[in-house]
Amino acid sequence: MIEIEEVTKSYGGRPVVDRLSLSVGAGAFCVLLGSSGCGKSTTLRMINRLIPIDFGVIRVGGEDVNQIPADALRRRIGYAIQSIGLFPHWTVEDNIATVPRLLKWRRARVRDRVTELLELFRLDPAIYRSKFPHRLSGGEQQRVGVARALAADPELLLMDEPFAAVDPITRDALQAELARIHRSTGKTIVFVTHDIEEALRLATVIAIMDSGRIGQLGTPLEILEQPANDFVRDFVGRQGLGLKLLSVRKVADRLRRGEPAEGEPLSLDASLSEALSAMTARRADRLPVCDDEGRHLGSIALADLVR
Repeated sequence: MIEIEEVTKSYGGRPVVDRLSLSVGAGAFCVLLGSSGCGKSTTLRMINRLIPIDFGVIRVGGEDVNQIPADALRRRIGYAIQSIGLFPHWTVEDNIATVPRLLKWRRARVRDRVTELLELFRLDPAIYRSKFPHRLSGGEQQRVGVARALAADPELLLMDEPFAAVDPITRDALQAELARIHRSTGKTIVFVTHDIEEALRLATVIAIMDSGRIGQLGTPLEILEQPANDFVRDFVGRQGLGLKLLSVRKVADRLRRGEPAEGEPLSLDASLSEALSAMTARRADRLPVCDDEGRHLGSIALADLVR
C-alpha cells in the first residue's frame, strides 16, 4: 500500500527525515512512534504531499505520489489532525460531506454516506446531522473530523496525533472507536503519536523513529519482548514492562475453551490488562469469555494472566 524508499527531508541543512525506508501493507494499522522532533509528522505529511520530498520516493498503491496531481492524491487519502479543523458555520452533515461534494457525488449518495458514518461513530443521525461544531463536545468534534476524513471512502487514512487534545476518558473512548472501525473497515491507517500506551493499544505494526530514521519496526509484542537496541528499550520503558505486555496480549491467547464461569463475559479480543481490571473490579479470579455474537466460548482465570 505505502512504500517509502530512502526518503530525506532537511531544514536549514539539518535532516529531519534521514534516508527513511518503510513499507506499510494494505489493511495495516501502522503507528509512527517517537519523541518530538524525530520526523514522524514530517513523514506523514510527505505521504500526501503537504511537504515536498527532498530525496527518495514515496508510492501509494504502487504510484509515485509526485506523479499524481496533489488534489487528486489528497482526495484518495483521508487526513485527520489534532486541531480537527471543522468548518464552524457548516453543519455536521456539511462538514462530513466536504470531499464527496467536491467529487460531485449524487445528493442521495452523499446523504446516505453521512448517515452511515454517523452511525459508525455512534452519533445518532437524527440528532447530530444538523448540529453545528460549537454545539459538540471535544470528543464529538473529533469523531466528526475522522468521519470527514473517511467520507469519500479513501484507500488510506493518515492521522497526526488526532486525540492528543482531548481529556483521558474521551481519548480512551476514541481509541476504542478507532480500533473497532479499523477492524470493521480494514482501512490502511498510518497514525502518529508519542504515546507508547496509545501505540500498543492501536497498532498492528509500530515504527519507532529516532532522529529521522527507523529505530525498530515490529508488532507491539516484538517491540516489547525483543527491543532492537537501548534506545528502543528505554523508549518503551524498562519499568512497567509486565503491564505493557498484558496490554498487547489478548484473552484469546489464554482462553480455557469450554470451561464455565460466572459473571458478565469478556470479549475474545479484550486485552489481558482489561481482563485483570475486570477481575479486580468484580473481585473474581475467573471470568467467562464470549464471541461477538454473545456465544459462550470458555473462561479465563487470574493465573492465566501471568502464565
